[in-house]
Amino acid sequence: MGEVKVIGSSKSLFCARVEWALKLKGVEYEYLEEDLLNKSPLLLKHNPVHKKVPVLVHDDKPIAESLFILEYIDERWKNYPLLPEDPYERAMARFWAKFADEKCVMGAFAAFRKEGEEREKAIESALESFTFVEKQIQGKKFFSGDDNIGYLDLVMGWIPLWLNAMEEAGGMKLMDAQKFPSLHEWTQNFVEIPLIKECLPPRDALVNYFNLSLSYIRSMAAAKQ
Repeated sequence: MGEVKVIGSSKSLFCARVEWALKLKGVEYEYLEEDLLNKSPLLLKHNPVHKKVPVLVHDDKPIAESLFILEYIDERWKNYPLLPEDPYERAMARFWAKFADEKCVMGAFAAFRKEGEEREKAIESALESFTFVEKQIQGKKFFSGDDNIGYLDLVMGWIPLWLNAMEEAGGMKLMDAQKFPSLHEWTQNFVEIPLIKECLPPRDALVNYFNLSLSYIRSMAAAKQ
């Protein structure tokens, strides 16, 4: 199987999905916590382009970017398939994963860090994106379409905790149970899975992390004025 390492951060939603995938596959790995304010030579060596976590290192070969890492894990370890077998369904899973990261994750971060009218516009845009995601989970327990979580569930797995902590720190609300009933129900089902719970960071620590991030963002913005 070879040596497997994950260079990550316990605060990163992108790193959590990689650990979930490895645990679902039963792959043993070494986890290396990265200080994102003082990036290690190991991270800079294995991801010199973006200098970001997560990085999966398998037999000294690094793979960066969480969506690519998930696909690599699924191709390399065949037990517990994450992506659908049907080519069309696989393509759709990849499409919605990319959509979720580019529109939902980035949209939530935009709403989190902006103020005033810009925040209202960012919230409106993020809500529109979540509306599309809501339609994908309607009538299903999981995005995989059955009783087991899959690739798209892992990609969306930031919503129950990370989005909730971001909402509290940012004083906003995106994931409303009345607006998104199916997505809300999915979050409840997802976090009840023992394997998922094991990799969730403490909520208070995550809220504190987002509070500090917001303070830093606003102090930098004030310094530029």
